[in-house]
Amino acid sequence: MRLFCILFFSCSAVSFAQQWENRWIDALEKAKTENKNILLVFSGSDWCIPCIKMEENVWNTPSFDAYAKASLVTYRADFPKRKKNKLPMALQQTHNELAEQYNPNGYFPWVVVLSPAQQPLDYFTYEKIPVTAYIQKLQKL
Repeated sequence: MRLFCILFFSCSAVSFAQQWENRWIDALEKAKTENKNILLVFSGSDWCIPCIKMEENVWNTPSFDAYAKASLVTYRADFPKRKKNKLPMALQQTHNELAEQYNPNGYFPWVVVLSPAQQPLDYFTYEKIPVTAYIQKLQKL
């Protein structure tokens, strides 16, 4: 019974996780097709403590997941440092180009909200606020 509970809750957590687009070109196309803003997150997933906290306390919550699925296209431009987490060269190049355009100062985490036409609407970083406050920021756009 214990094993069943562990497996059930593990699978449930995965099924409720926000679907982040894997390719920038797909995120752009989906944003245009569905007329949704793009949430572009610059992250250092294996070294940036505020990025990890934002992942746990905002992006991986059921309330953000529900909001994002209905209202956003999400894309993570990750910049891991550990060799085992190294990105494929083409993906790293895409992230570098996005950083040149939307995060030239190299802030982490750095969140850019873009219109479906790729116009920046807002920028923000991690704050120790409830996920509902992040959702309210996004809803105002």
